[in-house]
Amino acid sequence: MKITLTGSIGNIGKPLTENLVKAGHQVTVITSKPANAAEIKSLGAIPAVGSIEDVTFLTNAFTGADIVYAMVPPNFDVTHWKEYIAGIGRNYAAAIKAAGVTKVVQLSSIGAHLTEGAGPVTGLHLVEAELNKLEGVVVKYVRAGFFYTNFYSNVDMIKYAGLLGSNYGAGTYLPLVHPADVADAIAEEIQQPFTANSIRYVISDEHTAGESAAILGKAIGKPELPWVEFTDADALGGMLQVGVPEEIAKNYVEMGKVSRNGKMQEDFLTHRSVLGKRKLEDFAVEFAKSF
Repeated sequence: MKITLTGSIGNIGKPLTENLVKAGHQVTVITSKPANAAEIKSLGAIPAVGSIEDVTFLTNAFTGADIVYAMVPPNFDVTHWKEYIAGIGRNYAAAIKAAGVTKVVQLSSIGAHLTEGAGPVTGLHLVEAELNKLEGVVVKYVRAGFFYTNFYSNVDMIKYAGLLGSNYGAGTYLPLVHPADVADAIAEEIQQPFTANSIRYVISDEHTAGESAAILGKAIGKPELPWVEFTDADALGGMLQVGVPEEIAKNYVEMGKVSRNGKMQEDFLTHRSVLGKRKLEDFAVEFAKSF
């Protein structure tokens, strides 16, 4: 098949590209950075350098593709994060329509069933809504859990405060996922037939926040590492103090609230999924290298 991937060659994009090239497909990888072109070529794929905010560029990159993988890369420089994410979704929808693409796999998130109040995940809900409007296009929504790699943003908290925490408690249930398990699931969906819009949840492991802290703590030689629940105000203040832009910080606090009250996880818990093969204990070995 001819496959076009958005998302460049990050934690999901690189193993996904390698998987699909190995399977014999012609893979085009969209990247905003010219410096990535050489590595994309070295993986056996075709680089398409341009901006996902440019619908004409996207249309050209999508034209001729049997299937498109769509994801919204993080952008922490925007003034209205949800609206930005939704806008990229509109760009993808317009380009998919103009290019005549009929199949799409879209990276979404647990919590995307929520119409509001879920921070950046609300933006992904709006992306799903845009793609659902397309006639003659079938979409597989891959809703991923809480990425293990998000814990890397807490390294300084662990080193200097001796704890892990957020604005939800130690008993909060976290459906967790390794990016490589997400890449495997996306590759599988791209290569198998589907004829109607549907959702696939991708989860590698399940733990409470407190259990997650204990597992990571054990790996770094801090077996008593506690999980501490912050107030919303303290969570916001802490992020601002370390330089997180206010718009991004406010959205993270909002996402924490729906994790705390269980709304983020509720749709997943009614559908479940087969767990991926990379467990939190496995990731903890990688994580320990940061210390």
